[in-house]
Amino acid sequence: MKPPSRNAVPGDIAAITEARLTFGQRGRALDTRAALRFSLDHARAREAVMAELDMARIAGHLAEAGLEHRSVTSAAATRDAYIRRPDLGRTLPGAEAERLAGAGPVDVAIVLGDGLSGIAANLAGPAFVTALATRLSAAGLSHGPVVIAAQARVALGDPVAMALGAQTVVVALGERPGLSAADSLGVYITRAPRIGTPDSARNCLSNIREGGMDVETAADRAMALIRTMRRIGTSGVALSQHIAGAGLPER
Repeated sequence: MKPPSRNAVPGDIAAITEARLTFGQRGRALDTRAALRFSLDHARAREAVMAELDMARIAGHLAEAGLEHRSVTSAAATRDAYIRRPDLGRTLPGAEAERLAGAGPVDVAIVLGDGLSGIAANLAGPAFVTALATRLSAAGLSHGPVVIAAQARVALGDPVAMALGAQTVVVALGERPGLSAADSLGVYITRAPRIGTPDSARNCLSNIREGGMDVETAADRAMALIRTMRRIGTSGVALSQHIAGAGLPER
C-alpha cells in the first residue's frame, strides 16, 4: 500500500488506518461520536482479555483437518489468576506435562493458546495451525498433536516443547488487545526451547487477523523462519543478526 501524499486529505488518511486520528478544530472534550466509539472499543478489549478458548470449535476444526490434539491448562487455574499472576501462565504443571508424554519426540511443537485475547485465538488460531501443520508435513517435519493451551502465556510453550521433545516450538496466541484491534493473533517461534528461555531468543509474527496479516502469509513466514532456525541452529536476536549479516531479506 502506498503511503499518503503530503497533500492527502483527512479522509484519505483515515481510510488506510484503524488508528484514532483527530482532524480539524479541537474543543475541550471529545464529541459524542468519538466518545461512544472509544467506550465500545474499550469494552471489546476487556471482552477479549476475559474470553475463553472455544475448545469444542477448535477441536472440531482440527478434526476436520485430520489433526490430532491434546489439551493442557497452565498453573493459572482461573482467568483471574492468569491476569494477576503472569508467572503462573508460563508454568506447566507436572500432571499436564505427563499427559503429553508419548506424543514425541517431534521436530516442531505447535501450541495454540488463549493469551490475552481468546477471541483472536478462536477466530484465526485454528486456520493458522492447520496451514502451518500442512507446510511442516510437506517439508517432511514432524509436529505431533496440536496442543491447545488454556490460560497460556508465550513461555508456556517451552515446557510443552520439552515434554514433547521438540527442537522448535511455535506458540500462536491472542495478543494484548488495543483500542484499534482486539482480535490480533501473535505467533512466537523458538529454537531449542527450555524453561527460562528469554524473549530475546524468540521470533514473532503479529497482527494476524482479518484486516492484518492473513493466515496463509503468516504460515509461509513461520515456515521460512523454522527452516532458517534449523539451518543455523538459533532463533531470536541471534537469528536476526545472522540474517542482517548475510544480507538476506527478513521475510
